[in-house]
Amino acid sequence: MSTDPQVPPVDSSRPGPQDPVQSEAPAVDTPAAKPAPENAVHFTRAAALWSALIVGLLILIVLLIFIAQNTDAGTFHFLGWDWSLPLGVALLGAAVLGGLITTLAGVVRIVQLRRAAKKNYKAALR
Repeated sequence: MSTDPQVPPVDSSRPGPQDPVQSEAPAVDTPAAKPAPENAVHFTRAAALWSALIVGLLILIVLLIFIAQNTDAGTFHFLGWDWSLPLGVALLGAAVLGGLITTLAGVVRIVQLRRAAKKNYKAALR
């Protein structure tokens, strides 16, 4: 560093024209300058299917244990019909029937929304 008052001090922390190596060197694309690549493995439909299959099998195992432990027969009466069924099977059947009714209600709502969206889309094109 110079103590001469007419020569400005050189700031070595900033690259600039006072640094001849950086101002004259051409820009080189080095591998270190590139950003890190993204993860090449993405979550796919096949991965989702595989995960759902594993979860479904675990639920099936739990349901089979539940049915095996609840084998006492129960008598059921409905609109004049009488039948006997193991309690585990009856509860599983009720759960499946409830799920089907819920799915049916969801399908009806999806159809309604699709019709409304199609109608709005056609109206927007006019």
